[in-house]
Parts: sequence; C-alpha cells; structure tokens
Amino acid sequence: MSGPAWLVAFSLIGIGGLAHAAGFPVGAAAASTLLIWAGPAQVIFFAGAASKMAWPLVALSVSLSSVRMLPMGIAVLPLLRGKGTRLWVQLLAAQCISVTVWAETLRRVPMMERETRLPFYFGFALACIATTTLATVLGFGLIERLPVPLAAGLLFLSPVYFVSALARNARDQADWLALLLGLVLAPFATMLFGSGVDLLVLGLSGGTLAWYFGYRRKWRLWP
Repeated sequence: MSGPAWLVAFSLIGIGGLAHAAGFPVGAAAASTLLIWAGPAQVIFFAGAASKMAWPLVALSVSLSSVRMLPMGIAVLPLLRGKGTRLWVQLLAAQCISVTVWAETLRRVPMMERETRLPFYFGFALACIATTTLATVLGFGLIERLPVPLAAGLLFLSPVYFVSALARNARDQADWLALLLGLVLAPFATMLFGSGVDLLVLGLSGGTLAWYFGYRRKWRLWP
C-alpha cells in the first residue's frame, strides 16, 4: 500500500468518470479495472462504446493497445519463477502485470531472496488492483463534481509515473535513447496510426532502433 499503488489508483479516477459519461453502470466501471487492468485500454473501451463502434473492433483495439504488456511479462516472470513454481501461478502472475507493477518489480525484486519474490509481487499487484478499483468507483460518483482539468490531470499521473520509472531504471545510452525516441515520436505515431495501435508501432520501431544502437555500440560496429 505504498506510494506507487496510490499513484496508479488516483490516475484511474478519470476512468470511472469516463464510464459514467459513456452510460455504463458503476459495476461495469469497476469490472473494467479488474478485467482489463490497463488505463489506456479502458479509455479505448469506453470511448469506443460511447462512439457506437462495433464491439469486435472495440475488442481488437483494446487487445492491440495491451500488447505492450507482453514484453513486460516476459521481463518479469523469470525474476519471479523459482524451483517448482507451477505454470498456473506464472499465468496468474502474468495477468497481474501493469506498468506500475512492472516498474516496481524490476526495481525491488532483484534485491530479494528468490522465495520472497512471488509473495511480494502478488501482494503489491493485488494492492494496486484493489486501490485502483476503489478509485474507479470513486471517480464514477465524482464525475459531476470533478472539474474536467483535474480529471484529465489525474488520468495523466500514470504516464508521468511511467516515464519517471523508466528514467530511474535506465542503465545505459540505449535505454535513454529508447525513452527519448518514445517521447519524440509518440505524437507522430498517434496521428499516423490512431490510438489503437500507436503504442505497439511506437514500441516496435523506437525500441528496435534503440536496441540496434546499443548492439552496435556494444560490439563496436560503428564505422
């Protein structure tokens, strides 16, 4: 129940308000946090529903926007897996991944004993999910009282924390280059590909360029 858990919770207050504006009941708002567990994907879900987008397209957009969770899960699971860790436990751990959970796990888990890592991970992830679900319900009730700039600012807390966590965990020039490319190219990716797949395209292109730079620099392949 430390700072990051509440930070991600406050950032999703706006999701509850968005669900209210789209005509959904409070239960659907809470369920979206429990089942989707990704702020950008929830925005796409409720915005798509409000604009009468076909449900298969909404589902596809939500899935594409959440593809970024795959490399996060791949990075985290080897740190959590111990001798005899069952497959269903690993699958459950993968479902709890989020930007905040991923960033804090990479920061804290390597310093822990192997047998304490999974308990910490599930405790922190479930604390984030619980506080965020409560915040979503709170936002649903506050939508008519919360100023629009404040609601937008709360929603913006999550990407601010994400960028801060990436900067804190950056170890070499390739990490900083990946972060810089993401910040510079993000507006162009959104304009060219829309909000459904922009993160996927941006991550693949900017991340690949940064990796290639780091690879050539490591093996001194520059001309």
